[in-house]
Parts: sequence; C-alpha cells; structure tokens
Amino acid sequence: MASNPGILTEWPWTRLGSFKYLVLSPLIIRATYLYMIKDASERSLSQFLILPFLVSRMLLNQIWISLSRYRTAKGSNRIVDKSIEFEQVDRERSWDDQIIFTGILFYLGSIYLKGADNVPIWRTDGVVITILLHATLIEFLYYWLHRALHHHFLYSRYHSHHHSSIVTEPITSVIHPFAEHIAYFALFATPILITIRLGIISIVSSAGYIIVVDVMNNLGHCNFELIPNWLFSIFPPLKYLMYTPSFHSLHHTQFRTNYSLFMPFYDYIYCTMDSSTDSLYEKSVQRKEESPDVIYLTHLTTPESIYHLRLGFAALASKPQKSTWYLRLMWPVTLWSMMVTWIYGRTFTVERNVFERLKLQTWAIPKYKIQYCLQWQRESINNLIEEAILEAEVKGTKVLSLGLLNQEEELNRNGEIYIRKYPSLKVKLVDGSSLAVAVVLNSIPKGTDGVVLRGKLSKVAYAIARALCQQGIKVNMLREDEYKKLKSRLSNEAGNNLVLCEGNAPKTWLVGDGLSENEQMKASKGAVFIPFSQFPPKKLRKDCFYHNTPAILIPKNLENVDSCENWLPRRVMSAWRVAGILHALEDWNVHECGNVMFSIDKIWQASLKHGFRPLPTSTELKPC
Repeated sequence: MASNPGILTEWPWTRLGSFKYLVLSPLIIRATYLYMIKDASERSLSQFLILPFLVSRMLLNQIWISLSRYRTAKGSNRIVDKSIEFEQVDRERSWDDQIIFTGILFYLGSIYLKGADNVPIWRTDGVVITILLHATLIEFLYYWLHRALHHHFLYSRYHSHHHSSIVTEPITSVIHPFAEHIAYFALFATPILITIRLGIISIVSSAGYIIVVDVMNNLGHCNFELIPNWLFSIFPPLKYLMYTPSFHSLHHTQFRTNYSLFMPFYDYIYCTMDSSTDSLYEKSVQRKEESPDVIYLTHLTTPESIYHLRLGFAALASKPQKSTWYLRLMWPVTLWSMMVTWIYGRTFTVERNVFERLKLQTWAIPKYKIQYCLQWQRESINNLIEEAILEAEVKGTKVLSLGLLNQEEELNRNGEIYIRKYPSLKVKLVDGSSLAVAVVLNSIPKGTDGVVLRGKLSKVAYAIARALCQQGIKVNMLREDEYKKLKSRLSNEAGNNLVLCEGNAPKTWLVGDGLSENEQMKASKGAVFIPFSQFPPKKLRKDCFYHNTPAILIPKNLENVDSCENWLPRRVMSAWRVAGILHALEDWNVHECGNVMFSIDKIWQASLKHGFRPLPTSTELKPC
C-alpha cells in the first residue's frame, strides 16, 4: 500500500481473491460463442484472439520473472545487491490484475467502439503510426505524468506503493494502485484509439504494442544488465532512444532522477538524468558471476515442485509446498518441464542469500524424488553431484551441503564416495546429520522418559537412538528386525535402554521414512510425532501433534529469503542446510559425511550463538 492511500487504490475484484478471473468469463464466453455460431465472413478473429493474447502476456511475464531470478542468483551483471523479502513478494503477487483490466477494456472496446471489431491481422500504416505516436506523444506525456506522480501529494497516495520495491523484479513494473493503472491505460490506449479513428488499426499494431510495452517494462525492472555495450558503440544515439535496466534501477534507488519511460531522451532535455547512469551501466555490464562461500545442493521432489522453486511462481515459492488443484490442470506444462530438466541434465542455481560475511547459494539437481529410488538412475545422479562438487571446488567454495536425498546411504554412503575419490578436496562436504540430530533431541518434550523410534534406520536415526539411550531414556522399537539391528550398534550399557515395545507406547514418536498407516494408528490420543527424516510423514491423525522435519528459525540478518524451503514455514531452514552455513561461519575445516558425525552439542551451541532458534515445542503446537 501507499504511505497514505488515496481513492481507487484497491482493485475492484480484490475481494474475489483467486476467483478474480471470473470477471472475464462472461466476455470470454460471449466472444467464443459468437465466433463459433457466425459464418466465416462475419466472425471477429480479433475479438476471439483477446484471450490467447492475455494468456501470452502472462506467459511472457512469467518467463521474465524466472529469467531475472536465475540471473540475479548467479550474480553476473546484477545491478542492486540488496535483498527481496516476503513482504515484497506478497505486495507484488497481484501483478496479473492489470492483465485482467486490459482484457476487460479490450473486450468492451471491441464491442462498443466503431471500427474496433473484426480488424485485420496486419496493416503497415497502422504499425508505423503506432510507433511514431509512442516515440513522440506517449514518451513525452509519460515523462510529465511520472514527474507529477513524484509530487508529494500523488506520491504519498499512489506512486509510493510502486517505490516500496527498492530492488526490482520484472513484475514490479506493473505494481501500482488501481487509479494509477487507469491513468497509464488512458495514456497507452491513445495510439490504439487514434488508429481506430483513422481506420488503420490491426491486431499486430494493438496487441503487438501492448506486448512491446510489457517487454520493455520487464526489461527495465529485471535487476540485471542485459543490453550489451557493443550496441551503443555501433550506434551511439541509441543511448537517447532506449533505456537499460541499470538506467531505471537508479530511479528506484534515487527516486528523483531518470523519469523517462523507455527513451531517456527527455531526461537529457530536462536535466533529470542521474549523473551515475553511465558508470552504473559499465559496472553492471562487467560484473562477473558470483563465487559462493556455501552451497546447498538440493533436487526436485514431485513433478509440481518446479513451480514452487524460487525460479518458478513467486507467490507459490513464498508458501510451504503443497499440492494445489490448479497445478494439476497444468499437467502438459509439468510434463514438458520434466522433459526439459531431463534433457538439460545440469545442476542449476536456484537462489542466493547473504549471511554475515558469507555468500550463500542453493543449487538444484534436475532429478525428481522418484528417480532417486531407481537403481539405474543412481550413477547419473552421483555424476551430477560429483560435477557440482568439482565446480564448487573451482569456485573456491568453503562448504557444500548435501540436501534431501543427495546424501542417501544407498546412493553414495552419505557422501563418503566423493571424499574417497577426491581426498584432497578443499571444499568440505557436510551432510548435516549432527544438527538434524540436535534439532530432534531438543524437540523432545522436557521430562520425557521414553520414546518410540520408528522408520528407516538412517545415520540420523542411529545417532538419535544412541544419544537417548546414553541419557537413560527408553527407546521403544516396534519391529524386532530393527531392534536387533540397532542393538548391535550400541554399547552394552546404552543397549539396556533399547526395548521392544509391548503394550501402551509412549506419547513421543520419533519417526522416519517407512512409517505405515497402521503404526500411526497405534499412537495414543495426543501423541507427538517428531520426524527425523528429510521428508515429512503423512498426517493421518487429527488428534495428534506433528512437528516439521528437522529445521530451525533463521536470524533476521540472513538476507534475500523470499521463498520457503520445501514444506517448511517462512524463514525456516532445514537442519541439513543450516549445518553447512555453521561449518563455514565457524571455519570448521572438516568433512561431515560417511560415518563421521560432528559433535552434536558443539553444532547446537554454534547455531544458537549465530541467532538460529528452535521451532515451537509440541506444547505450543495445535493438533493436526
């Protein structure tokens, strides 16, 4: 919101939420119906194509969002280093409102404006006139409208909402109050209305004009410089005719300079060009890709998880991952994305963060959870992990954390095969098991004298059982084979506290992969399920409490956190990811993988020291 919201700030359909697209449905149905029932000579192709035009605009915007987030995460040509947080993502999630608004006006215009219906696909004179009108009239009027919006009266009531985003993303370009968009559309509709009046309008001149405006708007707000220097060398006057991302980025950081729309010409004429425009452009063009100190190596989970990545849908990425009904309707796109990841077959950068002196990056392997379960995929996955490790070594990375299934014992013996193959690695591999154990141990309610341990016996499970048995807490096993396997790894003294569960089970359940529905139903009412696995158990009991998978609340000074990690809440990170950050902060120059378990108490104290905090205990949770 603006600092002092004026009239017509809110969009008319805001209260409809996700159902706001219904306002277009009568117009879409009408146009489709008329196109189907009329003779070929009477059909209005231009009106029928409005819907594909709107969809193409949404797709174009999404491509720009993903491209911008990918490039700024890698660091090459990045302009502004400040962070984007959840507040900005929430404020900018309504970027599609202006597309709905344009759709309504295009449909109404084609119905009620004489000469606006059934227009040809192309008319050269209409295209030329549209270009000339924009370059002369529209650019001039926009410059003065924009300056007027920076007058304190209008700025506080409207335009300050747009400037709340210091670090811009492509969709920042259309985040304005409703009243401001009315003014913009009235301006940009001028060439369209004039060509209608002259009888020279075409589908290309009207729809194409709006698409070009979208492209240039997105370009100016993408926060990475993509206009090459050689363009200005070949044609020097171009600097007056076309702006660059760094040009408009200065407007968002300095506010009172660089007012022009797409042509800086008027800023030169009226002396509002920022003096650092050229130097910022040169600096951004020459900026190299960033070398991270810590890398978190993760992978895709479900086919739909690609939409929840930070590179995917920003609004979805800012919420814990869960199945959404409309994503199921997108299965053709989902299938296509799976094919692309399989064909591309290279690890890609997902996001960047900054914490204290460290530069952090998250990399993702283009493999899905189901592929990790396939024997014939393991060699391919291990090769991708190995390539990522070697790339991190070249970049001078301190620590690489193996996330999710990238550290599975069956896959690579918790990362041990890599340090055996490359014994002189400078980058340290961390599986994060010690911090995961510490989180689980500190999640157990105070005064607990017995727990149930059920699930796949992983490295973390063994360490948890050993620690609890040594503390004198009874560890109850549900299956005899798991009991015997675990018993063989404990000392005689600790093993006395490992028992087969008979009768009533304790209310605290430590659970991993493989927990069955029948086993969950054995828990008494009010039981607490604390996962020690990478993936959460299915929540079947509404009368029980379910913790998150091992995770920690991150400090406020961990920057650029605007997406959720998998199914975790906002500003919560998995213990496996945080462990790598702590190893780098404390300069622990050791691997933590294979059979090596770092000091549980030491890493827990380090997490508290650096501002990481445990999640709410079971007494603060609500039943599922």
